[in-house]
Amino acid sequence: TSWMAMYALNLMRMALELAKQNPVYQEMAGKFFEHFLYIADAMTRGGDGKFNLWDEEDQFYYDVLHTPDNVRTKLKVRSIVGLIPLFAVEIIDEELLNAMPLFARRAWWLVTNRPHLAQLVSRWQEPGKGARHLLSLMRRSRLKALLRRMLDESEFLSEYGIRALSRYHDEHPYVYRAGKTDFVVQYLPGESDSGMFGGNSNWRGPVWFPINFLIVESLQRFYSYYGDSFKIEYPTRSGNLLTLNQVADALAGRLNKLLLKDAEGRRPAFGQNEMLQTDPHFKDYLLFHEYFHGDDGHGLGANHQTGWTGLIAKLLQPRHD
Repeated sequence: TSWMAMYALNLMRMALELAKQNPVYQEMAGKFFEHFLYIADAMTRGGDGKFNLWDEEDQFYYDVLHTPDNVRTKLKVRSIVGLIPLFAVEIIDEELLNAMPLFARRAWWLVTNRPHLAQLVSRWQEPGKGARHLLSLMRRSRLKALLRRMLDESEFLSEYGIRALSRYHDEHPYVYRAGKTDFVVQYLPGESDSGMFGGNSNWRGPVWFPINFLIVESLQRFYSYYGDSFKIEYPTRSGNLLTLNQVADALAGRLNKLLLKDAEGRRPAFGQNEMLQTDPHFKDYLLFHEYFHGDDGHGLGANHQTGWTGLIAKLLQPRHD
């Protein structure tokens, strides 16, 4: 559901860009804005309005399993599924709104006449830094709560980025019983030990680069709205308060360490492969692994994933605010 919210906002942004040349796209942008609101509503009052994907007790998003006996069960697995709502964020500045009167009129009509939807998305009506407007699934309080868990080194935050599954599940596996069968999810930082999905179930602890890249980008977008007024402990319980922009840079630095040489001239992604670490014919030829070990960072899976791990090139580029 969060992916679709992100998708709606991406399409809205593309429509607004096209509308700079052809105003007819303003109407389409308004439609995607509306779709985003209804997706937010589905996450909050899904089905018959009796469940919410946000768990107030745990301060985290969970999947909900709806079984044929009409029972809904929150699957309390702390995974990247609960972090994906971060990605549904878009910033629109006042200048763009003024240049798009048809879109602005539609957006304000929805906010005014569908207040039950408007209250679900964060601060659209309150201009932030630089007179910008924020569209997000997450209000400020929920954003802080989610980031506290994500930036906890005993949970998601590893030395090399954000893990796909919280390390909490190392000692506290999640167990779901269906009939007489127990289905178990336990933290596994490396290759899957499960035969599920043909053995390709490698999301239980490794660091996935494209997910981390989207986290970095999302934090940068949130910063462009909140500015220096929003600070969070990094890492959690460290007492070290950083802006969202600084957190994004710090996470990018952890990701970059996967492929950069450390003080001893070794690349964490090459692990214990001495040929790749030391042989002059191999040591400077990078491999773009599919995912990385959640504890020590060595590369796993296919090693030619330039389509997503190659995003490191973007993170290494100097960035100007």
